[in-house]
Amino acid sequence: KFPNKRGKKVLGVVSCTFFMAAKSLYSSSDDVIELTPTNFNKEVIQSDSLWLVEFYAPWCGHCQRLTPEWKKAATALKGIVKVGAVDADKHQSLGGQYGVRGFPSIKIFGSNKNKPEDYQGGRTSEAIVDAALSSLRSLVKDRLSGRSGGHSSGKQSSRESGGSDKKNVIELTDDSFDKNVVNSDDVWLVEFYAPWCGHCKNLEPEWAAAAIEVEEQTKGKVKLAAVDATVNQMLASRYGIRGFPTIKIFQKGEDPVDYDGGRTKSDIVARALDLFSESAPPPELLEIIDESVVKNTCDAYQLCVIAVLPHILDTETGAAGRNSYLEVVLKMADKYKKKMWGWLWTEAGAQSELESSLGIGGFGYPAMAAVNARKMKFALLKGSFSEQGINEFLRELSFGRGSTAPVGGGAFPKINTVEPWDGKDGELPVEDDIDLSDVDLEDWDKDEL
Repeated sequence: KFPNKRGKKVLGVVSCTFFMAAKSLYSSSDDVIELTPTNFNKEVIQSDSLWLVEFYAPWCGHCQRLTPEWKKAATALKGIVKVGAVDADKHQSLGGQYGVRGFPSIKIFGSNKNKPEDYQGGRTSEAIVDAALSSLRSLVKDRLSGRSGGHSSGKQSSRESGGSDKKNVIELTDDSFDKNVVNSDDVWLVEFYAPWCGHCKNLEPEWAAAAIEVEEQTKGKVKLAAVDATVNQMLASRYGIRGFPTIKIFQKGEDPVDYDGGRTKSDIVARALDLFSESAPPPELLEIIDESVVKNTCDAYQLCVIAVLPHILDTETGAAGRNSYLEVVLKMADKYKKKMWGWLWTEAGAQSELESSLGIGGFGYPAMAAVNARKMKFALLKGSFSEQGINEFLRELSFGRGSTAPVGGGAFPKINTVEPWDGKDGELPVEDDIDLSDVDLEDWDKDEL
């Protein structure tokens, strides 16, 4: 404390000194290597050396008392074992990756850099050096016996060697993330994990199974991925990963958000389908103009919904009337897009054999049928061709209810190739004028024997 001009004591210099000391416990002149999210992967994970790493907080009293001993150990082990330190108060994501819950925490990175061991020894330089040399002997013995885990390449995860059941989970790295995720039109669910994390191991089979189903149901529009956050630390730091597993949802043009749902396959799939339906455009409503339209649509989806609309000449308001029917179908397609059904329409009489096979039978237009091409069964709309009527029909189908019948003949009939509707009103066919000038009308009055 120093007196000011009025004789009062001030704390300015002392406070400043404390602030400076609180910034870091180590400097570049020490043999302790300062580690950050930027250099940790290169220095530690990709290294062949044995590392002792202290995770500390500058304000922590125990850390401050450990500092001189840690420096002595680093000097004694120089050239033999690497000794580092992480300001885990400043770099919380790095501490979170290794489950740091208190300070100081010391971890030994040996044969398997993805599974560091906790140091449980004394806090003197002698105890630290003894533990380092003991770990070094174990590392050398592992190498002699061929059990060395070596070091991670920094870009390959332990999950990459998994079986085929994990092939639908896309492994991402610092280098591949932006290209695949940030610039993608697809929706991404990304798990940030650590290989040593028990909860991550429990999630792994659920994540892999969900990835297969999500890939199939969304046609690849929603993707499940994984990032080894202990290796790809730039990504972990960038997205503030502090615990494992952390799952984030990425959609183009939006900030990533945390996934806070359940950890079972069904929970993950349900959330993925919700995201798909929210982001997906309305399904296409295709006119049946040839066989390929029916085959491609009905083979690709669980159900294909087929609307049979009145002939354009039978529609009182022509093109406007037909468009009103199409708008109703499109609105229902959008409402039920999460179901990922196919949607088709045709004009009455254009595909008469198809109508017959679906029990429509040449009358009662507009009509609608939903066909399961795999089982070759269909359900017929019995209510009104309106938003309410169609919604009730489709809702029953979505719950697996409603009566069904086999498609006539057990297969789709021949589909005619027709010209697509041009969007215009219909025109009556032009009849040829009859020339009656050569007809002798007097002969009509004579009785014919």
